[in-house]
Amino acid sequence: MNKELIINSTPNEVEIALLEDKLLVELNKEKSNSEFAVGDIYLGRVKKIMPGLNAAFVDVGYGKDAFLHYLDLGPQINSLMKFIKAGLSNTHGLTLSDFKMEEDIQKSGRITNVLKPNQQILVQVAKEPISTKGPRVTSELSFAGRYVVLIPFSDKISVSQKIKSPEERNRLKRLIASIKPRNCGVIIRTVADGKLVADLDSDLRSLHKKWEITAQKLPSAKAPMKIIGEIDRTSAILRDVLNEDFNNIIVNDPALHEEIRSYIQKIAPQKIGIVKLHSSKGSIFEHFGIDKQIKASFGKTITIKSGTYLIIEHTEALHVIDINSGHRVNSEQNQESNALDVNLEAATEVARQLRLRDMGGIIVIDFIDMNQGLNRRKLYDRLKDEMKKDRAKHSILPPSKFGLVQITRQRVRPEMNVQILEKCPSCDGTGEIRPSILVTDDIENNVSYLIREQNEKNLLLCVHPYIYAYLTKGFFSSICRKWRSKYKQKIRIESMASYHLLEYHFFNKAGDEIKI
Repeated sequence: MNKELIINSTPNEVEIALLEDKLLVELNKEKSNSEFAVGDIYLGRVKKIMPGLNAAFVDVGYGKDAFLHYLDLGPQINSLMKFIKAGLSNTHGLTLSDFKMEEDIQKSGRITNVLKPNQQILVQVAKEPISTKGPRVTSELSFAGRYVVLIPFSDKISVSQKIKSPEERNRLKRLIASIKPRNCGVIIRTVADGKLVADLDSDLRSLHKKWEITAQKLPSAKAPMKIIGEIDRTSAILRDVLNEDFNNIIVNDPALHEEIRSYIQKIAPQKIGIVKLHSSKGSIFEHFGIDKQIKASFGKTITIKSGTYLIIEHTEALHVIDINSGHRVNSEQNQESNALDVNLEAATEVARQLRLRDMGGIIVIDFIDMNQGLNRRKLYDRLKDEMKKDRAKHSILPPSKFGLVQITRQRVRPEMNVQILEKCPSCDGTGEIRPSILVTDDIENNVSYLIREQNEKNLLLCVHPYIYAYLTKGFFSSICRKWRSKYKQKIRIESMASYHLLEYHFFNKAGDEIKI
């Protein structure tokens, strides 16, 4: 499989598109200087204990208090609280290797026996804030690396279930047992399969260093306070998904390009050549056809090439996906065979949509009814195979007798929901039309205002290709040349195929849109 990562960096955010065989399967957006990302560790303060929920609300500096359930405390919570208390009062620092561990708590215990209001506690963001809810946090801290995950206050060594070979599992366990720090547990990730002890040791040392930095910050910390942040989402995706299938990582920002090269040099130096800088003019997403795929892949109705289409509805309680055959009918097959073909094709698109939109919670899919148990089994197997590509935790139930398939899927960030409906290009949604013949006059009026009144330099005007041609073509008739002569400065004009016919926008030298 050919995998590509296309990264569009703007002053306000970074957009990351993961393509598999040129098909968009994941879309991530990360705001600049974003807070409360999954993996960030905070020193919080317990605000309220809720015995009925067996949970607590923790102030981590967000507008809404973070939610901490008893089952998210982790069995070693007593050791963590003892360490925090010692660390806050110990200006010389405290090391985990010399620390005396406490007994683990019981899974059936009560949170009132562990936490008290106004108590300070180290927590890690497990789910980002969503809608009106604050972040969900855990006090079972973990530090994820390329090959291993370090878990302080534990002593267990676990191996990814995707590593099937008993000999390899035992080899990795023996290696980690010989190099892991004292009072630290380790989860061995799938990509560690076949790796040398030097690779594992380097990864483990860097993660242990992050824990030491966390501990060193405790004496001067005061809740609520961010102690240490997770790596940015770009690096996290590279850490988690980079493998031999990757052919290209293309980014449009020189500074980010160098950061990614540096990160790849650390985790996979043999892949450094796949990192490339996109230097062509225009949008990188438009150049690689991602803008078009986004428009086609989000919204209520999703059409597949064969004519099959999906209807996706979102409610407060769950998500519902309805499968329709559309105009796809093979007259040489019976209804059962047609239904199977449609369902198998739709299963692939359903799995892609769940990843693309990062849909979480309960998902109910209404496939076309099939009478034969063997066909329902084929559908179930296809859906499981396609969902294996999904890194999020999920569970799939076999089709019911009504043809419904139920899926539960973990979501750790707000669902990706892109607005694709467009306003009427003539009336801009008002229902009234301004004559299109006046569009160039409107543009020139704005150009005049920005240059003469706002003293803007290096203006960039983005317009529809038809308007672009009208403004620039012809040596003597070029309106662009007349503007340059009139306003004594060059006005750059770019063609944007995704714009409406009469749509145009101005941008300054920094790439920020100028609102008029």
